[in-house]
Amino acid sequence: MNLTIDVTNKERVSIVSLAGEIDAFTAPKLKETLLPLTKEDGKTIEVDLQEVNYMDSTGLGVFISALKSTKENDTELKLVHMQERVYRLFKITGLTEIINIDSTVRGGM
Repeated sequence: MNLTIDVTNKERVSIVSLAGEIDAFTAPKLKETLLPLTKEDGKTIEVDLQEVNYMDSTGLGVFISALKSTKENDTELKLVHMQERVYRLFKITGLTEIINIDSTVRGGM
C-alpha cells in the first residue's frame, strides 16, 4: 500500500503523476497534494493515472473533492492514462459523466 506522487508545473498546467495504490491509507497524502493545486485560479490539473493499479472509494472521494474545488476556483481537472480496472470504478459510479477523463484507457487487467 504505497503511492508515489510527482508534481510537474508547466505554465498554467500542473501534471500530477501517480504510481501505486489509492486507498484509505494513501488517499490523505493525495488529497493534501491535489487540493491546493485546484485553488490556483485558471489552472489545469492533469492527473496521470497510468501507474495506478488499484483505487477504492476513498480515492474516488479525493477526486470528487478536487472536482468540487475546481468548480469553486475556476480551474480544470483532467484524468489521463487510466487503467481499465480503475476506469470501471469511475464508470460504475457515474463519475465518467462529470469528471473530464481522457478517452485513452490502458489495459493492465
